[in-house]
Amino acid sequence: MNFAPQAPTYPDLVQDLADRGLLTGRWRQVFEAVPRSRFIPAEVWRQLPDRCEPVVGADAWLALVNSDEPVVTQLDDGAEDGPGIATSSNSMPSMVARMLGLLDVMDGQRVLEIGAGTGYVSALLCERLGDDLVHSVELDPVVARQAAEALAQSGYRPHLRVGDGEQPWPGLGPVDRLIATCALRYIPYTLLRQVRTGGIVVAPLARDFWSGALVQLHVQDDGTASGPFRGGATYMPMRSHRLPDLHDVHGKGRARAAGLDPARLLDLGFALFAGARLPGVRLIHKGTGEGVQVWVTRENGAGATAATGEEVWQYGPGFLWEEIEQAWWEYEAAGRPDAEQFGLTVTDRGQHVWLRDPSEIIRPART
Repeated sequence: MNFAPQAPTYPDLVQDLADRGLLTGRWRQVFEAVPRSRFIPAEVWRQLPDRCEPVVGADAWLALVNSDEPVVTQLDDGAEDGPGIATSSNSMPSMVARMLGLLDVMDGQRVLEIGAGTGYVSALLCERLGDDLVHSVELDPVVARQAAEALAQSGYRPHLRVGDGEQPWPGLGPVDRLIATCALRYIPYTLLRQVRTGGIVVAPLARDFWSGALVQLHVQDDGTASGPFRGGATYMPMRSHRLPDLHDVHGKGRARAAGLDPARLLDLGFALFAGARLPGVRLIHKGTGEGVQVWVTRENGAGATAATGEEVWQYGPGFLWEEIEQAWWEYEAAGRPDAEQFGLTVTDRGQHVWLRDPSEIIRPART
């Protein structure tokens, strides 16, 4: 007799996160008390490599909600008949657990969340700290209203505000912790000014050369913040931080023999290094049957594309691929450090990536 596999349940999901070491102490109790399904609308999509696929039927909906997958909850900023690009989602529960663990929150501390989304993270924070200590801002008024309704129906009433999370919350005063649930191209210094000395900021960054990494910053008494990267993280970008994937490319293509396997460029440690050495160079990639294909561009019209086992094609001024290969040899000479050996420092004058120690700043290469 054949039995259909049993659909996953939310307790199964929480148990899986605990087994993976992502939920410890109070956070396990918090996750158990806040079912994810309360914060997922009926109409959702699954993110595929090249498109968003509608989830049809109650069983498929519940299976997705109780899995460790992101759930897309909005396309095209809510516009009708758009191209079908995901613009809001409920993040992977494992990523939520990782970020809340890095936040290192303690009883009595005030938290500011940038990007309320579905309200799920706000609910977890309310369950952990109490409603009055949780503040969350959301730019999209429709998304914010849906989050407020889901939170109220679940018995939570954090402080919610519709507005630009990059701007200070009027009258809020300093908070102890700040968590961003949208990807930032840089950490706005205005956000640091909202966090007290000794406070912690946890945010996903998405820079030109890399698609996403978590950073955990500690705010210093001089108003700066510094801390390590804590692994990869892919989030929807803050709307004001969106940019096209690639620059326009100029000139006729020039072929050359393959050198560096482009798959190596996708290592997060190298991506952090190369992003600091080659600021403004953008990279995207896709999988192929043999490996990967990458495209890199620079604002001046230079570009290159390379696929595993094939020739490299370059365009526009200069030799962009050679610059990337040079960055790789420098990275090798540094011992191929993994991503968690890199960190970020943010000041009122800008921000820079460092390797192993905040004093070891990775400077841009001369091109």
